Amino acid sequence: MAQDTSFAASSETHAPDATASVAELKQIASQVRRDIVRMVHAVNSGHPGGSLGCTDLLVALYFKVMKHTPEPFDMNGVGQDLFFLSNGHISPVFYSVLARSGYFPVGELATFRKLNSRLQGHPATHEHLPGVRVASGSLGQGLSVAIGAAQAKKLNNDDRKVFVLMGDGELEEGQIWEAAMYAPHHKVDNLIAFVDRNGQQIDGPTDKIGGLGDLRAKFEAFNWRVLETDGNDLEKLLPTIEEAVQLSGQGQPIMVLMDTQMGYGVDFMMGSHKWHGVAPNDEQLEKALQQLAVEKAGDY
Repeated sequence: MAQDTSFAASSETHAPDATASVAELKQIASQVRRDIVRMVHAVNSGHPGGSLGCTDLLVALYFKVMKHTPEPFDMNGVGQDLFFLSNGHISPVFYSVLARSGYFPVGELATFRKLNSRLQGHPATHEHLPGVRVASGSLGQGLSVAIGAAQAKKLNNDDRKVFVLMGDGELEEGQIWEAAMYAPHHKVDNLIAFVDRNGQQIDGPTDKIGGLGDLRAKFEAFNWRVLETDGNDLEKLLPTIEEAVQLSGQGQPIMVLMDTQMGYGVDFMMGSHKWHGVAPNDEQLEKALQQLAVEKAGDY
């Protein structure tokens, strides 16, 4: 069956804007959260919890912090900041932010996880979806990929940054710690990594499944420059990201430990691992949407 990619955007998109206010970013974040719950509800499948918790970070990066060009999409991202999503199961937030920042029509969000859609459950390059530079969701690989991209930028005298997001449950993967040793040793100082420290994973609280201990001490022992922030408070998150950018280029990779709540923005989902990979029913969707303001661009 031929793939239909002729989707019309049902609402406007936003270009990156370094002058965007916190209030404007909060409006966009609310709309992204509406997209997330509607996308997973429509197909009764997907991961709303972590997507809702990481919305503020992706909105901050794509709508204010990063220098990037949605159209035309350049796979290599020469002269652009790059973002890699390591915990690829939170694809709903990634797809919403990509669409609303101009990478592909917002209307295409309605195809999430459907047959022949470019918006599969985990992002992949096979679908040639603009904005996706690596297949992810097989956890533990994103940091390694981001390090490689950051080193390539250095070799090419490209002074832009590379950002990567990981989940805290994902840190149980051994490959992450190999990469965590590698980056400081090779002074990959154009790399800014984030950990979504929501304390939850699919089987329950992280401290009961595979306790992570003192993450700050661990990464500092590996010679990372470590910052901590509230990932659901843009008034705290934005200055922390800006500090991370300012600290880059000084011989150390930067790690931002970002405290979030799974399901943030929807009261009955917040703080529970039960919403890791469960879609809301009709009644729950309506309740969620009542808590999330519609941004001026509107629903797809």
